[in-house]
Amino acid sequence: MLLRQKPPALLVLEDGSVYRGYSFAGSGEALGEVVFNTGMTGYQEILTDPSYKEQIVTMTYPLIGNYGINREDMESSGIHLEGLIVREYQPHPSNWRSRMTLKEFLESCGKIGMEGIDTRALTRRIRLEGAMRGILSTETMDEDTLLQRVRSYPGLVGRDLVKSVSCSEPYQWRNGTPQHSHSVVSRVRAEEECSGGHCGTEREILLVIVVDCGVKYNILRSLERLGCEVLVVPATTSGDEILSYRPDGVLLSNGPGDPAALPYIVETVRNILGKVPLFGICLGHQVLGQALGGKTCKLKFGHHGVNQPVKNMLTGRIEITSQNHGFVVLPESLPEGLEMTYDNLNDRTSEGIYSPGHLAFSVQYHPEAAPGPHDVRYLFEKFVSLMQMRREKSGDPDH
Repeated sequence: MLLRQKPPALLVLEDGSVYRGYSFAGSGEALGEVVFNTGMTGYQEILTDPSYKEQIVTMTYPLIGNYGINREDMESSGIHLEGLIVREYQPHPSNWRSRMTLKEFLESCGKIGMEGIDTRALTRRIRLEGAMRGILSTETMDEDTLLQRVRSYPGLVGRDLVKSVSCSEPYQWRNGTPQHSHSVVSRVRAEEECSGGHCGTEREILLVIVVDCGVKYNILRSLERLGCEVLVVPATTSGDEILSYRPDGVLLSNGPGDPAALPYIVETVRNILGKVPLFGICLGHQVLGQALGGKTCKLKFGHHGVNQPVKNMLTGRIEITSQNHGFVVLPESLPEGLEMTYDNLNDRTSEGIYSPGHLAFSVQYHPEAAPGPHDVRYLFEKFVSLMQMRREKSGDPDH
């Protein structure tokens, strides 16, 4: 179908910029923060990453949709971003894993896909002016009306978006899928009822509690791949409840929105710091930073892509990472005694911290990738090593 035969679509930014294109999927209106992603591939993982909640994503690579949508690359159960903007949509995917087109996937989740605009010009404006609130519409073509609507949209700063993407009840991750079963919960509680806290059998498998702030499936896959038993709990779970499972370690997941709007999760982390090894990823890094006494701030246009270089400050090695975040931890706000472990080589922002006294570490980027390179996958092995070391030092495999 030629572009001129497709329904018109309009993107209006809060600064009054207008971009006219066409809808290749869906209809209606979508409000969100407009950002760009520099990945050449990985649009399915981007669509299903809960960290993109209330964002409209522009892909800088010009041709999107050419390999379709498959079952294996889902990072959650559905699409979380508000709208997708591409230069040119490819309606005829060619890949042996493809099960549906990008258009079909977007429409099945009620999302809008826009094409036909100069995505280079849009990306340049965001780089110069910063990420902006925007509205994407196929219904209203009046620019003034849309501008009024977008300027009344509150944006991301100061808002808790985690509760809109976190799970509502605990679930196990087993054999690559979520299992809504309380077998882990029941087993741990049954063990606690036995004399001395256990029934004479040692738990050899490491139990990891994942605090779901908008977790990506590949984080859970990575833990299971290393032999961990994984229990995912809602972001509102208290520190005492997390510790009641007697985990070997706790992972704070990625997620959307402003980390400064999450005092309840910060308090949870403070309650468990030093009691079990802790690993924070992306939003989890920002939460850990606050729990240790630091502050966060918003970046001009964020880091969204699969080619972000970071320097390992401990080894001097340069590693290429997958990133998706609009906020960062301010290293100057952190107390002494912490190790600053990674720096972003593009803008020198902090990418990692380690608190030796708490056996807690975190990174701003995504070691699980999906999409992206695997340079930093070893961090999951580091987390497992910390849990094993703590278990050995405790002298009790069931601690």
